[in-house]
Amino acid sequence: QVQLAESGGGLVQPGGSLRLSCVASGFTLEHYAIAWFRQAPGKEREGVSCIDSYERNRYYADSVKGRFTISRDNDQNTVYLQMDSLKPEDTAVYYCATSSCDYQLGPETYEYDYWGQGTQVTVSS
Repeated sequence: QVQLAESGGGLVQPGGSLRLSCVASGFTLEHYAIAWFRQAPGKEREGVSCIDSYERNRYYADSVKGRFTISRDNDQNTVYLQMDSLKPEDTAVYYCATSSCDYQLGPETYEYDYWGQGTQVTVSS
């Protein structure tokens, strides 16, 4: 069964850090660009970051640039999102997905892409 599974979310204080993981099963992740999206209640989904299959291109939304780092370990079939200096406005459900990845325009998904089920990140004191 083809699946993406996120983990690593939780409750953290402002200024804290979390590392999200996106593990693929049923397919080989190294052939795909992977994106992280987030959606907060009442807000549109936002493409946060993406990385292409060759690790040559990375994209970060302006809202997270300098604080978030995307990486991948193809041997582990996993993509990570290291989130530092977290702010309350980072609170959202975070999803990983297969996607295209343009280093300027960011990620774009299509109907045939795979999505994970999401992991909640809450930044609050």
